[in-house]
Amino acid sequence: MDNSNNEVTKVLEQYSQEINKEIKEVLSTIEPASLKKASIHLTKAGGKMLRPALTVLVSEAVGGNKKDAIKSAAAIELIHTFSLIHDDIMDQDEVRRGLPSVHKKWGEPVAILAGDTLFSKAFELVINTKVDGTSLGNESFERINQTLATVADACVKICEGQAFDMGFEGNFDVDEDQYIDMIFKKTAALIAAATKAGAVMGGADEKVIKAMYDYGKLIGLAFQIQDDYLDVVSDENAIGKPVGSDIAEGKMTLLVVKSLAEANDEDKKRLIEILKLDDTSPEHVSEAIDIFEKYGSAQYAYDVAMENVENAKQILEILPDSEAKQALSLVADFVVNRQN
Repeated sequence: MDNSNNEVTKVLEQYSQEINKEIKEVLSTIEPASLKKASIHLTKAGGKMLRPALTVLVSEAVGGNKKDAIKSAAAIELIHTFSLIHDDIMDQDEVRRGLPSVHKKWGEPVAILAGDTLFSKAFELVINTKVDGTSLGNESFERINQTLATVADACVKICEGQAFDMGFEGNFDVDEDQYIDMIFKKTAALIAAATKAGAVMGGADEKVIKAMYDYGKLIGLAFQIQDDYLDVVSDENAIGKPVGSDIAEGKMTLLVVKSLAEANDEDKKRLIEILKLDDTSPEHVSEAIDIFEKYGSAQYAYDVAMENVENAKQILEILPDSEAKQALSLVADFVVNRQN
């Protein structure tokens, strides 16, 4: 890990303690015990805490009070965790963050309830925010109302993105614009909501709020595209899963979309055959990666991710210079420099 990645890790850790405290407190009243344990399971399993840290960083970067954004940051993390629990159920994934997935440990009915509980608790957190430590005044109410609308919009987009992703299975006519729209809704929308919520709770004007949403959207797109890229260029120890697992699962990634658009008939037919296989061998994965390399798809994906990051960093010029602004620039770089 280079120095800039180390700096980002320190920034994320800097905010995680306060955010986790909020999460622990809001989940402490859940009953019965089985639902409580299932609900807190993934919140105790670690994770980058990228989204909630962005909420607090942006609030500071626009001149706001960090404390005003903590509950919204915790809410963003609960929405993210809710989506992971439900994704694992739909995909029948048995491991998450190195632990048994919630549905594997408690069964699907309890896992669904746990996800729904986290979803509801997220909104409870935002509603109970006190701006500048005071009760609701007109300005405070407007900030909280706008943050609630931001979180709700992201939740709808997450569901739409998941539905599109499921609909793409077995559909090899998906074009790049369709793919980008899907990953925006499934992944980038919540990151954009995190940065927008930070700007709102920090008291920024509408121009800056929109800019921070766009910054979050761009690094969110880059984050998912980098995942696509790492799946074929990294190693198993770094990414925590077998290389080419997206290929083995027949997933539509930017590398697949690019290769299918550029490939000759023979290569296109073979790539589709591999993606359709129920039992994909390492040799099949290697063959698919060779096709990606033939059409420059891995490099293309990396270049698209880098372009999004550079555009995101340009957007930050709207902000006054500060340590928080510098940290936001480092986070943008981290998205494409990370190895997992």
